[in-house]
Amino acid sequence: MSVKNPKRSLNPKRSSVRKEKGPDSVPLVPAAQVLKEKTLKIILDTGTFTKQTILLSRTFFPLTRLLASDEDITQEHLSCVLDDIFEQLYQHPLVHQSRKLTQYLRRNNLIPNEKTTEKLIQYVIDQVLLRSPINIPEVVVQEFWIFFHELLNAPEIKGLMELNLDIVRLILKTYEPLLVEVINLLKETKRNTKTKFTVLLAKIRVIRHDLLIIKRQIKAIRYVKPFFQTDPKDFRAQAQIIAKMVREFGPFFIKMAQVAAANSDFLPEEISRELMVFQEDVPPMTPEEVIETIRESFGRPVHECYYGFDPGKPLQSGSIGSVYLAKKPAIENGKEVLIPVIVKIGRNRLDREFLMGKTALNLTILSSHYWAPHSKLAPFLEAIQRQVDEFIKGFQQELDFLKEASIQERFYKRSRESVLWRVPRVYTATPHIIEMEYIPGAQNVMKVLKNIPRKQYKSFTRDIASRLLYTVLLHMIVYREFHGDLHPGNVLVNDLGEIFLIDWGNCVNLEGKWKPFWDYIVGALTADVNLLTDALIRMSADTETNRNRREQIAETLTQTLTRKKITALKWNFVLQLYEEKMDGLHRRLQVVMHLMSNTQHLGLIIRSDYLHLLRSLTAIIGTYIRLYENLPKYLIPFDIAKTAALFPALFIADRMVSGHNRLVRHLVRKLPIPKIFKPELTPVSPLPVFLMDHSGPPVAAKPRYPLQAGVI
Repeated sequence: MSVKNPKRSLNPKRSSVRKEKGPDSVPLVPAAQVLKEKTLKIILDTGTFTKQTILLSRTFFPLTRLLASDEDITQEHLSCVLDDIFEQLYQHPLVHQSRKLTQYLRRNNLIPNEKTTEKLIQYVIDQVLLRSPINIPEVVVQEFWIFFHELLNAPEIKGLMELNLDIVRLILKTYEPLLVEVINLLKETKRNTKTKFTVLLAKIRVIRHDLLIIKRQIKAIRYVKPFFQTDPKDFRAQAQIIAKMVREFGPFFIKMAQVAAANSDFLPEEISRELMVFQEDVPPMTPEEVIETIRESFGRPVHECYYGFDPGKPLQSGSIGSVYLAKKPAIENGKEVLIPVIVKIGRNRLDREFLMGKTALNLTILSSHYWAPHSKLAPFLEAIQRQVDEFIKGFQQELDFLKEASIQERFYKRSRESVLWRVPRVYTATPHIIEMEYIPGAQNVMKVLKNIPRKQYKSFTRDIASRLLYTVLLHMIVYREFHGDLHPGNVLVNDLGEIFLIDWGNCVNLEGKWKPFWDYIVGALTADVNLLTDALIRMSADTETNRNRREQIAETLTQTLTRKKITALKWNFVLQLYEEKMDGLHRRLQVVMHLMSNTQHLGLIIRSDYLHLLRSLTAIIGTYIRLYENLPKYLIPFDIAKTAALFPALFIADRMVSGHNRLVRHLVRKLPIPKIFKPELTPVSPLPVFLMDHSGPPVAAKPRYPLQAGVI
């Protein structure tokens, strides 16, 4: 019994334990279920990770086959393969998990988050308010903050890995053409025993030069700190810093500064003056660059092509190239003579400068996803990026000197039918050099006006302005194309007061564009939302998509015009404009100039040709207004109306006088009239034939537009 009692005594304890643990044993079932679910999730995640990793590795097979094959590849093929790889990378679990890591880092203030974005924008706004030349009403600031908080209402942050993939893909897209060339050269090397290492090394040097460009541009950023350290109201100091930074950034940003100079009337005088410098003169090319370009273009050294050519002393330098004065042997009236010529030489590797500048802007915009992580900002920034790409297309057209020579020669022939404007004739052109007619005594129109006596200044200036406006109207109405960058530096006046238009690298063709552009101008000026919406949709890069969201665009435009205090003009528009006075007209003109280039909040990407049409008209308007800077401003609308009203009569008179002059010259030269009875004519020599075109440069570098014998 004594033995059994303990056993019995143990049983109640065990049973009591079970009874005590009985109620606690109920949650063991869900705990097991949770464990089972977590285990299953881990298994599924592992399976998904393994599957996606295998799929990712398989996407590299086409790239491997592409590189291993003996056939040349195309940019489209390489781009398609890389797109497939990056699409698979975006779907990888690690990329999705990076979002959670990013959110954790942002919550703990380890990387920029919503608060830092707001602080950054607050800092920018504070700087704008401090440095603004005009007082910005508090209502406008408050309205911006309301818009900002509505925009950032529902943030969905990109993961850091996704952002890095975006940056890598952008860089690869930039270098796809170069990669295709390098890969094809390597394939050629593989196929042939005689390798093309020279060409391959040249492509490698291109990358090395690109790195130097990027290094220079990064170095130029050092001016940002001293800019913000200046007195907010010291516009002169700020303008000098901006000018230094732009010069160091290089030709691409100098070109952007020239565009900004077209709107200089809306800037403080100190900044405007600094920007105007870029329209007149920029740092010249080095003599080594000039000599190298001439040798590459003509296949011979400088001294065999020109006399008196000094590569270190250009007449003028621009963002695209430099202009030099030289003499060249020619046959004139059967005699060998030296004639003066203007030689325009393009800067080396300008295409790379523009490509690197475009890449720098795109990287800056793309990196803003990191500094301002908001889903509502992402579409806006992507729209800006696409709009920058469209805007730069027009600049890249100016790099083709053969195309520029063709345009200039076309307008030269048209100018021979007028006595009110002229264009220098092109003699010879290569991809990097244009030789053209030398105009004695021709200077920038603004420099000429500074030397006009006070008594003659008003009449002379208004005459120049009238002829310039007539020329622009003639090009638009009759020829349906006009100069695309008519800033004051491209308008020359000689000793006789004749107007010469130069630098034809950018020409705007109005065929098929005038109607929507005119509707845009009228819609913006009159605040006609329907007309304005339809015009912007027709000018956009994705017309069909934007047509489906027309109501949304119209509503946003209505809000924009309301904020800018632009009211619709009705039947009593004359009275409305009178009541608004010059301030109202100024606001309407600002809407016309700025609305098209700031449509990213509408989700609209305006096509490049329309953007540069607006830029060209802005440059023309800016040049025309600058002519009146020392005259009463009320003369501007009066002279515009007068020239426009007299345009038909001026056109007829211009053609009649031009035709009469050509007929008289022809008769004087052809009829057997005694010399004593011949009327005095402006001495015009026969068009010379260059001797170098007879000896002939190498066939590969033969000029496309050789000089022909004839009479000017």
